[in-house]
Amino acid sequence: MALFFDAAWFDAQLQTRNATRLELADHLKITPGEVDELWKDQRELKSHEVLAMARFLGAAPEEIAARAGVSTPVPRDPAGAGDTAAKLEELNGRLIKLERMLVELKTLLLERGR
Repeated sequence: MALFFDAAWFDAQLQTRNATRLELADHLKITPGEVDELWKDQRELKSHEVLAMARFLGAAPEEIAARAGVSTPVPRDPAGAGDTAAKLEELNGRLIKLERMLVELKTLLLERGR
């Protein structure tokens, strides 16, 4: 369990980035309930979640770990991993847009065929 979670600091970081806890949950690939558990200090961030949260909030992994009260060693971001992760996230966003466009196109084609 976390030693202490600085919920006010994390809320401020989210607000600064116009982001929500729901968006953070999606980025961390955890449920909104699990994010709530973090905020209530009932769940500790895992090492890969520390890195993902650092990327999402634009903060150093060491600061995320300290503010989250992580008692395990702070993970290190391998050289270039942040750049690679950012590129993958951009590509994922583009892929999602393409998939939406395909669904819209398919819907239009089916409607025209009726």
